[in-house]
Amino acid sequence: MRFPQFATFINTFHTLALFSARSSAAHSRAHYKALQPSSRGFLLKSMPLFPFLASIFTSSSKSRNMDFPLQKSDDEWQAVLNKEQFRVIRQKGTEAPFSGKYDKHLPSTGVYTCAACDAPLYKAGHKFKSGCGWPAFFDAIPGAVTRHTDRSLGMARTEIVCSNCGGHLGHVFKGEGYATPTDERHCVNSVSLNFGPEDKAAASDEAKPKEAEIGNGEAAEPEPAEPEVDVKADSKV
Repeated sequence: MRFPQFATFINTFHTLALFSARSSAAHSRAHYKALQPSSRGFLLKSMPLFPFLASIFTSSSKSRNMDFPLQKSDDEWQAVLNKEQFRVIRQKGTEAPFSGKYDKHLPSTGVYTCAACDAPLYKAGHKFKSGCGWPAFFDAIPGAVTRHTDRSLGMARTEIVCSNCGGHLGHVFKGEGYATPTDERHCVNSVSLNFGPEDKAAASDEAKPKEAEIGNGEAAEPEPAEPEVDVKADSKV
């Protein structure tokens, strides 16, 4: 039996805690109204702790301040992403484990792209079954993913973002003992991904115009098309 690493355990615990907190928000507000004035005062005095806790359980990497080829404001991203996509991709959130549509998705061909900008990130052959609760990849398309140091949760982790738009994908874990060529696990949120049956990375290269080279290095001119000849066979009765 494979036991999860401490970082994976903490990440799962934090995600479940956030999920429980959101589902009980309305219930908590009702209880707050029922509190005695003295209890309310204690709660309000405790509120300065909340930003401190939030700083622990959110990503501290500086990827949002970096220059990426695709730049948009938060308002522009909210116009093209749904609420969950914006929370995870732009605010560096985490979806609940075993809830993503690509967790158990194991195609033989195709490419996973960024849900925010459609840039190719992972090929189907990079994906493997890890049992961690999130899509797992042992490698990425060269140059498609950028790594940063994330010091949230009281430890140093490696965050991965889309190299085109800076959107949060997840984290990389190394040395877990999986039988993969890199011994790495790119733990990626399903909500950060889209999937296409065609390999868009290869298709984009094939779509570029190709020129035939001749001896002097210049492009060869296309040969003129031969005129069509309408041949009619004589019919005899």
